[in-house]
Amino acid sequence: MEGSQRILRIGQIDFTNVWPVSHYFPVAKFGSSIEIISQVPTDLNRNMRNGAIDIGPISSFAYAESHNRYFILPHLSVSAFGSVRSILLFYRDSLDRVKNGRIALTTASATSVNLLKIILQKFHGGNPEYSFAPPSLHDMIEGMDGALLIGDDAIRASWEQHGYKVLDLSEEWTRHTGCWMTFAIWAVQREAIESMPDLISQIQASLLESKVRGKSDQSGIITAAMDRLGGTYDYWDLYFSELNHDFSDEQKKGLLLYYRYALELGLLSGEVPLNIWNNTKLIQVNE
Repeated sequence: MEGSQRILRIGQIDFTNVWPVSHYFPVAKFGSSIEIISQVPTDLNRNMRNGAIDIGPISSFAYAESHNRYFILPHLSVSAFGSVRSILLFYRDSLDRVKNGRIALTTASATSVNLLKIILQKFHGGNPEYSFAPPSLHDMIEGMDGALLIGDDAIRASWEQHGYKVLDLSEEWTRHTGCWMTFAIWAVQREAIESMPDLISQIQASLLESKVRGKSDQSGIITAAMDRLGGTYDYWDLYFSELNHDFSDEQKKGLLLYYRYALELGLLSGEVPLNIWNNTKLIQVNE
């Protein structure tokens, strides 16, 4: 590394759903050339957008809003086909009531918020009233018909004896579309690619190696999750097994459908290409 090269700032989502990619990432290998910054998705999305973070897993919707700023690192995502267990709508009574009722939204992720809007409006013909609230189930749902929680907050709430009905948004998306749902992708600032291509290539390779190790041996990740959040070994084994961190043609197809629906509902202002960086070239996927 050249002494004059600036530090590469790597964002990390502070949720367990990225651990199968990040858990075995060799931070020490890169020494002082990188800085790890751990944040919830909305903070990481904002800091990627303003250039304070160079590379990291950002929400799929945040990528869509600023896709001209980024390249996507290939073969990396947070996706699910069916149940994801950590993107959950808790609601009273019936879905028929909540789809036109009042729903409290987490402030933690734009992708899940807009997925909920697509599901309720496009698939169920609803038009609820939304408001944002800190991620505490019982505080959020007081005086409301439903509450959306994501990530570790949703997992913790799902373990409680809360008495509410629960809709897994990923499961509902797959049920109506037959497609994968991709919640996050690994993006990199175009400026960082231009100024530090070799380091970015090394980071990408190490992320992929960490993903392979995380997939082949989940025991260390499961133990870390139990230490941090509680729960049983069997719960976390199933949770991580149902997540997928690839970004193949099937995940791309589902993500482009999500973008199309978001555009149809006015949640996005234009079409979104997938600008995928492959070390030496850009691959653009539009359909």
